[in-house]
Amino acid sequence: MDDEGIREFLTERGVGILALGGEDVPYQVPLSFGFDGDSSIYFVYLLFGTESRKEALTAETGRAHFLVFDATSMHEWRSVGATGHLAEIGEDEWGALQETMENAWHSDLFASADPMRGVSGYRFDVEEWSGVQYGVLE
Repeated sequence: MDDEGIREFLTERGVGILALGGEDVPYQVPLSFGFDGDSSIYFVYLLFGTESRKEALTAETGRAHFLVFDATSMHEWRSVGATGHLAEIGEDEWGALQETMENAWHSDLFASADPMRGVSGYRFDVEEWSGVQYGVLE
């Protein structure tokens, strides 16, 4: 996929897998995301309980990897992998985050979960990406 194809794919998808540094192996977590159409991906972490492994590893991880895929069948699939840096966003960036999260996938699982202790927003600045597609008509 070329850069424009990657941008279109990230704009239309709303969920992917974030891989953070772990002690022995990467810690992978599915996350809803928003894409700004250029080179930043936004995440919202819903924080439950007193501790969050995802939150702690995000603070410790310098670079992370994000994977987005769509497998319609074994003969039609697309994927985009991106490497970059994660940074917690400040209050001044919440407007941008909310705009990009319009296409994000949202589970109703959280409606029945324990009470949240907070919400954090993160920006993933893409340093490099690549996309592959097979059997998908452009």
